[in-house]
Amino acid sequence: MKSAKDVNVSFFKVLKNAKRILKNPLPFHHENFEKYGDIFKVHLGFGKTVLFTRDASLAKYMLQKNHRKYYKSELQTKDLAKYIGEGLLTANGEKWLKQRRLIQPAFHKKKLESIVFTIKEVVQEELSRIVPGQTVNIFPLMNDLAFRVVAKSLFSYTDTGDTITRLQYITETAQKTLIKEIRQPYKRWWFNLSGKIKGTLKLTQEARDILNTIIEERRKTNENYDDLLDMLLESRYDDGTAMGNEQLIDEILILFTAGHETTSNALTFTLFLLALHPEIQDKVYSEVSNTNFNNLTPLEQIAKYQYTKQCIEEAMRLYPPAYFSDRVAIEDDHFNELKLPKDSMILISFFEIHRHKGFWKDPEAFNPDRFDVNTDKKEYSDWYFPFGSGPRMCIGNNFAMYEMVLAVSEMVRNYTISTQCDTIEIKPLITLKPQNALLAFTLR
Repeated sequence: MKSAKDVNVSFFKVLKNAKRILKNPLPFHHENFEKYGDIFKVHLGFGKTVLFTRDASLAKYMLQKNHRKYYKSELQTKDLAKYIGEGLLTANGEKWLKQRRLIQPAFHKKKLESIVFTIKEVVQEELSRIVPGQTVNIFPLMNDLAFRVVAKSLFSYTDTGDTITRLQYITETAQKTLIKEIRQPYKRWWFNLSGKIKGTLKLTQEARDILNTIIEERRKTNENYDDLLDMLLESRYDDGTAMGNEQLIDEILILFTAGHETTSNALTFTLFLLALHPEIQDKVYSEVSNTNFNNLTPLEQIAKYQYTKQCIEEAMRLYPPAYFSDRVAIEDDHFNELKLPKDSMILISFFEIHRHKGFWKDPEAFNPDRFDVNTDKKEYSDWYFPFGSGPRMCIGNNFAMYEMVLAVSEMVRNYTISTQCDTIEIKPLITLKPQNALLAFTLR
């Protein structure tokens, strides 16, 4: 049985490539995958190593089949948690399971029906800000749209002024600080000494104070808003107790961070890809302009917009917002011929799995027909992870898909989208972000 140490990327090589890794680690990852195969080991200094994999079977094994032996690493449970708290995204073991059982009912499809009307309303409001005929970077607009959808769906928040903008700024700042900590672990002493981490923690406390005020105001009112906050406040653990404010704030911060960022990224990539492929955009327009769908509820419309959904699914294959995940073995294990000793840290590259030549035909091509409803899902389900996999799959996957289908359908129904750019620029942070997504919109 071989050990992962058989294939190594030295700490010297990491240091030599430090600047490009900080800017965008994906080309460095790809070079090593192409050189060493689907699994290799990277030395990070101070005796720390990480196993990188694009082996879809190993990913499925850790995330689904044998998930109890693998916890999230300190990158999430400690480094990320110090900024957004200990909730569904960052907790492990019994704490995670307890929270998942409590929160899951709020995201059932039946519960989301009433929220879909809210989503559509916010989408229409935000898209009215588009100025036809102008070329704009669409990402800030999609970022605002997704943040406000989460804010209004969570706690019916209608403020369009400083509060939402401030929460957005804080989540962005925390992410930038964290990404430097993760990619330059050898500089953490400086981030602490310079006060950078302390300053970011002060900002996140400000966000917690804002959310605490909103929660307290809601507790005092007798009104029923039928939003996610109402559902979370009404939820009870097995012993009959409710979530306290601090735990509620942890979960809300996580929903803001995970819920708006991944969606705004995926929406931007989808719109850009449609601009690059006008023939596919025309097929979407043909679907969403069908007047027979006008009298349907938003949820019924979403069910009819199958090709639109396929375009989003294909965009998330090429540019998965959650482009990586990590796990730590909590006991000795092995996968096929690979030894995985206790405390082994494994980083799963969904970006590489989604573009693996062994899994996908013409993997670099934008082809929504891959996800045709008549296609057997088993053909791709073992190597497609847009929302993760297993028990820890994203709890808001239906919420996100509803929002994206509504946004793309509204956009394409009203505008022809075009671009002068040839390629999509990316900026991998905690999530995979688009850069310079310059699009033009012409009224149909």
